[in-house]
Amino acid sequence: MATATLTIDLDAVLANWRALDALSGGACDTAAVVKANAYGLGADRVARALMRAGVGKFFVATAEEGASLRMALGEVPDIFVLTGHMPGDTEMIDDLGLIPMLNSLDQVMRHFEALPGAPFGVQLDSGMNRLGMEAAEWEAVAGIVLGAGPRLLMSHLACADEPGHPANAAQLAEFRRLSDGVTVPRSLAATGGILLGPEYHFDVTRPGIGLYGGLPHEAAAPVVRLELPVVQCREVSAGETVGYGCAWEAEIDSQIATVAAGYADGLMRSLAGRATLWAEATPCPVIGRISMDLITVDITHLNDQPKTLEILCPEQGVDDLADTAGTIGYEILTSLGARYQRSYIGGGV
Repeated sequence: MATATLTIDLDAVLANWRALDALSGGACDTAAVVKANAYGLGADRVARALMRAGVGKFFVATAEEGASLRMALGEVPDIFVLTGHMPGDTEMIDDLGLIPMLNSLDQVMRHFEALPGAPFGVQLDSGMNRLGMEAAEWEAVAGIVLGAGPRLLMSHLACADEPGHPANAAQLAEFRRLSDGVTVPRSLAATGGILLGPEYHFDVTRPGIGLYGGLPHEAAAPVVRLELPVVQCREVSAGETVGYGCAWEAEIDSQIATVAAGYADGLMRSLAGRATLWAEATPCPVIGRISMDLITVDITHLNDQPKTLEILCPEQGVDDLADTAGTIGYEILTSLGARYQRSYIGGGV
């Protein structure tokens, strides 16, 4: 089989959720962010495991993601849509009981006119300048909106992965200024915000990347392993080159393994000449370019030809690989390709 295997440890996801939940000491409700197909790991399987563990609130990016999640989870949990109520979303929101986080006056008008009495939340801009109502907009309509009974008021921190950044305290103060005194549940903290401490937790926290083994949750259990099948091994004589552009030249007689994965599978071209694959605990350097479907690896130092090599494993987590690629763990996870055979372990029934 020439298809790589991506193994997702659902028990590790649950352990990470429980660890982040414990940081609030039971003082708030810990939700789960499963947007982008649970960061590439399969929202249906991940969210079902989390729901069995007691998670009752989920966050997705779009109504379409919410629709897929509702089909997987049934009627019970709350599903919040971060992009709010967009044109064309009304039927999905209504039929599937989704909760749009309204981000603007236009969205407030759209939701109130199309679905009067239907659940909604509100996102406030506390300083990130990306999504949410600005202070003047909110102050103009707060009385009307609060009178309609929103399910949640939320905002999002721009620099929560930098604990000492002054933007964190500034956004906290602004969120409090905009929302203190309301009786509606409030939410400010995603993974990084949870780690900033209890003053950022409010009523609902929204861990995302920390569930899936990524920074800034340094204590997170690793969730994924990615095993790439070796398609062919060959002897390359000193002075011969390998791959597109003759980008690598053997300095000594070498043995090269060609493995089945490439940039079509989310393994970025920036990994060329920098990344390491692993034969159990032995590192094997990537040589030559990353092509669409194939990577070449120097295995001269191995005693035996491997059948597979790993690129995500205990020796190299998502953030290690991200550092090598010059990106972040979020991008590594969400880029993991559709061709991988996904294998789930743990997670209960």
